[in-house]
Amino acid sequence: MIELVSESRCIKCNICVNICPTNVFDRIADAPPTIARQSDCQTCYMCELYCPVDALYVAPESDVTASVNEAELAEVGLLGSYREKIGWGHKRTSTAKADQTFQILKQMK
Repeated sequence: MIELVSESRCIKCNICVNICPTNVFDRIADAPPTIARQSDCQTCYMCELYCPVDALYVAPESDVTASVNEAELAEVGLLGSYREKIGWGHKRTSTAKADQTFQILKQMK
């Protein structure tokens, strides 16, 4: 579930507002977006994936909210960590070639 929009990292591009399939965020003039409907978050990670500056944190728990501290998340490298793991972003290596999801799908046919 979406837990954090970092005010210090956010560049106010509103990509997260536009990409969210469940309209979790509200656009705020001259400020970072706000998490307005957290319970609507489906933990799809789309906002975190598309954030160009790793300003979002989506916790893996989809049905409970978590108490998060931005400094602690940054210290342990969790801000943008999903995006990094799949290789999205400047100077990151894509992991698409290592994805074996197609093998599971082949077995389901």
